[in-house]
Amino acid sequence: MSGSTVAPGTPESGSAATERGAAGAVGYRAGRTLPFRVEAVRQLLRRRTMVTAAVMVLLPVVVWAAFAIGGTPSGRGNVPSLIAVATSSGPNFAFAVLFVSSGFLLTVPVALFFGDTVAAEAGWSSLRYLLAAPVPRGRLLASKGLVALVFSAVAVVVLPLVALAVGTAAYGWSDLRLPAGGELGAGTAAGRLLVAAVYAFVSQLAVAGVAFWLSTVTDAPLGAVGGAVGTAILSGILDAITALGSLRQFLPTHWQYAWADLLQPGAEWTGMVKGASVSLSFAVVFVALAIRGFRAKDIVS
Repeated sequence: MSGSTVAPGTPESGSAATERGAAGAVGYRAGRTLPFRVEAVRQLLRRRTMVTAAVMVLLPVVVWAAFAIGGTPSGRGNVPSLIAVATSSGPNFAFAVLFVSSGFLLTVPVALFFGDTVAAEAGWSSLRYLLAAPVPRGRLLASKGLVALVFSAVAVVVLPLVALAVGTAAYGWSDLRLPAGGELGAGTAAGRLLVAAVYAFVSQLAVAGVAFWLSTVTDAPLGAVGGAVGTAILSGILDAITALGSLRQFLPTHWQYAWADLLQPGAEWTGMVKGASVSLSFAVVFVALAIRGFRAKDIVS
C-alpha cells in the first residue's frame, strides 16, 4: 500500500473531480466536457438535419423547374420585381430564390435548430444524465447554442449559393439585371448576394433567441419550434398594421427584406444596420433569459 496520504477534502481516485495521473494530465476539466465536435457530429447525424439540408438544396431546383414549366415569369401590373427578371442570369435567379424564401422558409430551420437544443434532451430524458456527467449547465448551453448557430447559418447561406449555381447552369453567368433598371457586374452581384445571405441570417437571430429560450423552459421540442415560428408570424401580422406607425420598426420581421437595398447601383446600408440592431437586441435578451432560467431550473427529465 502506498505511503501517500489524501488530504481532507481531496477527492478519491476515479471521482469526477480534477485528478492527475503519473504523466500529470488532468482527468477532468469542465471546459472539456461536451466538446463542439462531439455535439456537432451528434446533431449532424440526426434526421431533421438531413431533411433540412435536403430542402435547402432542392428548393432552387424546384423553383427552376417551376420557371421551366411555367415559362418566362412576369411582374404584377407592370411593376418591376425580382421575380420578373429571375431568368435573366444566374445572379438574378439567386436573388429571386432568396426573396421568395426570406419571409417564412428561412425562419423554419433557424427555429428548428435552436428550439431543439435543450428541449430534445429533456424529451429523451437524457438531460439529467448529461448534467450528471458532469457537464456544467453553462457549458451545455454554450456548446448546444454554438452548434445550432453554425448549423442555422449554413442552412441559410447555402440556399442562395446553391441557387446561384443552379441559376448559372440554367441561365448563364452574366450581369445582374436590376428590377428598377440598370445592371451590376456579375462579380459585384455575387459579392452582394453573399452579403444579403449573411444579413438574411442575422435578421433571423431574433427567432433564434426566442427558440433557444423556449427550449430551456419546455420538454417538447415542437413546442419550442412552434412558439418561435408563431412569434415570427405574429410579428409579421403586426408589421402589416400601418396604424402602429414607427413602432413597427422595433419588430424583428420589419427589416427582413432590407437586403433588397443592395439591388441598386449604390448599395444602401441604413436599413440593414437598423435591422441587424433590432434582431441582435432581441437575441441577446432572450439568450440571457435562457441562461438565467436554465441555471436555476430543477432538472427532472
